[in-house]
Amino acid sequence: MSEDTALDVNVDMGESFGRWQLGDDEALMPFISSVSIACGFHAGDPGTMRRTVHAAVQHGLQIGAHVALPDLLGFGRRRMAISPENLRDDALYQIGALKAFVDAEGGTLGHVKPHGALYAMCSADLELAAAVAQATAEVDKQLLLLLLSHDAEPAVRQHGVRLATEAFPDLGYGPDGTLMIEAVKQAWDPDRVAARALRVAREGRIDASDGSDLDVSVQSVCLHGDAPNAVEVARAVRQRLDENRVQVRSLQEIAERQLTTGSARQ
Repeated sequence: MSEDTALDVNVDMGESFGRWQLGDDEALMPFISSVSIACGFHAGDPGTMRRTVHAAVQHGLQIGAHVALPDLLGFGRRRMAISPENLRDDALYQIGALKAFVDAEGGTLGHVKPHGALYAMCSADLELAAAVAQATAEVDKQLLLLLLSHDAEPAVRQHGVRLATEAFPDLGYGPDGTLMIEAVKQAWDPDRVAARALRVAREGRIDASDGSDLDVSVQSVCLHGDAPNAVEVARAVRQRLDENRVQVRSLQEIAERQLTTGSARQ
């Protein structure tokens, strides 16, 4: 492992709604480098969006729009039939809404990331990935689009948007590389998550449910803020990365470094 190995650590945030509170976003922020903030379709509301953006700006974190299917009751983790055209407009609506709060708080929007079922759908359907990429480009072509693998790159690139990829050390993987999304996020052992995150950084590999290894060439790892022990997990991951000289940097910083060096992965 090189001494300048770098990895982004991102967490989905701002997923409270009205009087219903989910997660402890600010307690997670010292351990991470990027946040993806819910935009009101699967969770979040205007006040939550503003508060989460304000806290992220104060902590110097990269901010992304966490776009989703319109599914408050199912927390965006239920598949829905949607045309690419409707998805493009839904994504544009959400990105624009979050960008308004980011601008108001003096921050900079850095990326877009689909949520839950939409994330899996975009990873499997290049037309849907292209629809989100088009919406991203219509806001700002400098925004990164965060998805599971490089398979979506042709669909994203056609709109002039750069793709970034991530691994999920607190989720299971099927042998074919698909994510085993939990309808309600379960608590994972922090040491296990930290060990998987470090292996992603050092080896570009993660274990699947059948015991096999998967290659994951990524710039980021995602931790789930709605896990019951999310803060403990984030603390353990950051400590493990720091102890092993893995620099935790924002997604945009890593992407810019890769443009400079021509490297596929730091």
